[in-house]
Amino acid sequence: MDETVSIVLFSGTDDKLTAAATLAAGAAALGRPVKIFLQYWGLNAFRADGIVGDHGLAPEAGEFGRAAVAAAAKAGQAHWAETLRMAKELGEVDIQACSASMEILKLKQSDLDPIVDGVEGVAAFYINAGEGQIIFI
Repeated sequence: MDETVSIVLFSGTDDKLTAAATLAAGAAALGRPVKIFLQYWGLNAFRADGIVGDHGLAPEAGEFGRAAVAAAAKAGQAHWAETLRMAKELGEVDIQACSASMEILKLKQSDLDPIVDGVEGVAAFYINAGEGQIIFI
């Protein structure tokens, strides 16, 4: 069985980016290869000039969610980008930008934070995902 965990990261809100980073770090810590495929708003959050900015929360988070996230940050919870950097140190974590999303958002790889390893198409993503599970966020 292929143990690769593949994450399609479509959403660009901080709560969902944090969830993806946490899943990636957990899988990497267990020795499972991780493939992250950045599309649309998930990709947009990885712009070099805004990766640490406020990307908001999903609407369902509401005021309670906003307060909980703020409290976690104040208590020292790592930013999602830092969690991904740590995951890359723990194990095999490959982050690829969707080539179609790059075109739509008019981005070049040089516009992205260096945490992004490259650009690939959907077919390459599926080939690289192998038989492992795919998570959509």
